[in-house]
Amino acid sequence: MSLKRAEICVPAYAKVNLFLDITGRLDNGYHTLNTVMQQVGLCDNVTVRVKDGKGISLSCDVDGIPCDERNIAFKAAETFLNKVGLEAEILIDIEKKIPVMAGLGGSSADGAAVLAALNRLYGGVLSGEELERLGAALGADVPFCLRGGTAVCNGIGDEMRSVKGLGENCFLVIVKPDFACDTAEGYRLFDRQPAAEKGDFDGFLRALDKGTAETGKALYNVFEGLYRDERIERLKNKLAEAGAAGACLTGSGSAVFGVFDDGEKAERAIRQMQYRTKFLTKPLYGT
Repeated sequence: MSLKRAEICVPAYAKVNLFLDITGRLDNGYHTLNTVMQQVGLCDNVTVRVKDGKGISLSCDVDGIPCDERNIAFKAAETFLNKVGLEAEILIDIEKKIPVMAGLGGSSADGAAVLAALNRLYGGVLSGEELERLGAALGADVPFCLRGGTAVCNGIGDEMRSVKGLGENCFLVIVKPDFACDTAEGYRLFDRQPAAEKGDFDGFLRALDKGTAETGKALYNVFEGLYRDERIERLKNKLAEAGAAGACLTGSGSAVFGVFDDGEKAERAIRQMQYRTKFLTKPLYGT
């Protein structure tokens, strides 16, 4: 198997959950979901270099990010080499733009980027479906990060169906407040007392077909009801007051995003948000 190129830099795009509901808990401890994920333009930059030799090394420009086998990007390189039966020295460098512990899928995106980069470096030795299967073993969001666009995801998040997205005239303002949400605690809250109010999944899919305004009204995240955190509600209200068609927590948090149907309105809104970490971006429809 010949190496087509020795180095490549690829974007690792973040995601937001337009809809997220927990539907149950499996015997192995995993939870089943109904979710609609949307890839967005906010991204890390992942550089992958292949050399003669053996071993994997990873560097990152953000302190506190594990740079060993605890990192999904590191595991992705290991998994790819094992799958294709190769021995090589892999050097990975991650330039972080996606905030951590935000519910934006940054670590999964980095893992997906490494799989995609290595596959391109080796001339597309694996199909898209094969890459997604490899990604599923690394994390539930990795297959979506490989596919991109907009997708309905069920099961533990690995059963995907691409659907119509938010549209070209949609803009997103993403705000990461100065606190984190504990994902494990969120699921423990669900296990102790599942949310009494369930999201209308079919209703959301109908709204998605109608455009940004209707979609904004139908956004849903089960973790909002589980956390009952006034800080999240205040942030959602601020985005709504700034003109968002709707606002919602993404993933298990703590980032909140607002959906806007006008770029100028979104630009005014982000200026009004008195938070250190905030982004104006757009949905993506395939990478």
